[in-house]
Amino acid sequence: MTTPFHYEPGAATGPVPPPECPAHGLGIGPGGLRRFYGPEAERDPHGLYDKLRAEHGSVAPVLLHGDVPAWLVLGHSENLHVTRTPSQFSRDSRRWRALQDGSVAPDHPLAPIFTWQPMCVFADGATHERLRGAVTDSMGRIDTRGVRRHVNRYSNRLVNEFCQQGRADLVGQFAERLPMMVTCAIIGMPEEYNDRMVQAARDMTRGTATAVASNAYVLDALTRLVQRRRREPADDFATWLVEHPAGLNDQEVSEHLRLILIASYEATANLIANVLRMVLTDPRFRARLSGGHMTVPEAVEQTLWDEPPFTAVFGRWAVGDTELGGQQIKEGDALIVGIAPANTDPVVRPDLGADMAGNRAHLAFSGGPHECPGQDIGRAIADVGVDALLMRLPDLELAVEESELTWVGNIMGRHLVELPADFAARPPQDDKEPPSMGRPNPQRQDWEVQSTVRHTAPTPGRAPAPAASGTAATATAVDESRSAVTEPSFGESGSTAAEPSAVGRIPQQRGGESAPARLWRAVSRWWGGS
Repeated sequence: MTTPFHYEPGAATGPVPPPECPAHGLGIGPGGLRRFYGPEAERDPHGLYDKLRAEHGSVAPVLLHGDVPAWLVLGHSENLHVTRTPSQFSRDSRRWRALQDGSVAPDHPLAPIFTWQPMCVFADGATHERLRGAVTDSMGRIDTRGVRRHVNRYSNRLVNEFCQQGRADLVGQFAERLPMMVTCAIIGMPEEYNDRMVQAARDMTRGTATAVASNAYVLDALTRLVQRRRREPADDFATWLVEHPAGLNDQEVSEHLRLILIASYEATANLIANVLRMVLTDPRFRARLSGGHMTVPEAVEQTLWDEPPFTAVFGRWAVGDTELGGQQIKEGDALIVGIAPANTDPVVRPDLGADMAGNRAHLAFSGGPHECPGQDIGRAIADVGVDALLMRLPDLELAVEESELTWVGNIMGRHLVELPADFAARPPQDDKEPPSMGRPNPQRQDWEVQSTVRHTAPTPGRAPAPAASGTAATATAVDESRSAVTEPSFGESGSTAAEPSAVGRIPQQRGGESAPARLWRAVSRWWGGS
């Protein structure tokens, strides 16, 4: 088998229609390959995964926008291998054969995602270590407790805008706005937060005709910020990157800020919306949450298994000819890390309704040396934001039938268009000015948030409206009483403890004893009578 793709861009099959063309609504493209974009893929992604798995196994050939061929990795172990083996599967998009032969133009709808930039997400080896080190060191300076207080105030500010109306769209008025407000403040550009920034962040990853323009809008704002921070340092993430000993130039700083801003926003907005949807549509899920049997962090963790904020990550590029999942991968082939299909791989989840309590093997934040470094901040925003909303509006009920909910999808994921909810109108509350985002002690590295899952998987249904009493106290107590175990998050990714090459790159791994280790040592002393 010389190539898995009987169809190659530019072959004598007629001109490729533009992305908006109705012809792209068909799920089957040239060569009989399934399209990984368009109405069918967006409407029922899990159904598409099942078809591809049945037809091809754990690795399947698919078509990207413009009917450009790529590999979608469906298996859990195969995805781990791809993400953990940069020597075989590089993040450097310049290796893509379709780019080299001109099959993919610079103005391709997915250009903002795959176009090579001088940042760690497109680097391997020593270059990745230098750039990634600057990002993780700067994240280590973030005061997460301060961020949580900041999120709580912003959440209440957003709720104040609609609490007197008795109805709200929890996506447009809360889930999509909160992460951008918080992330802009962390980065150091709160004045740039507006609806245009929110829209541009969404548009960049959708593969639309305006994606390139949206990317330019965001990058322009970040470039201005970097130039300002060179002149006027402040206590924010942009300044920490500018001043880092790695010596990033202005373009490198701007590109990494864009990575953090867009990836953290997209992932966290989707995560909040997905958790709230489960609360409003699954009676068991809500009952366990409101009854104190499940904390908000645990609810977030279960959602990361069932509805990860990023369903796929494009891309990896084959360094040489190899075999993966029984398929012959050729040098320069593009691969898509299939996060959602990996999480539902029958090998690791033969029963999708089984209890995933305590199991954090999901790939919601990818894996390997590019595993997302900001996941704990993303978790904190989702934990506190959802908790604050439920404390303010414990009587939330879905305002439409669950079947009326709709999604918009793209190659990286899908998100709810609206989540209409009814509640009893109530007066607004006072909100105070948020605290500083920086740590008093930059050397402290134990900021991560940990959440464990101890509940059954959700089941479909319409939710009643029990009070959400105890969720805030429970979640806060859990968070305040334990250190965290680093795991995948939004944006560029970082390696797990099982990977020696990444030791020392993630803040929690630089020293100190983990919470489980401290607990085990205490139990051992007690057992021995000391």
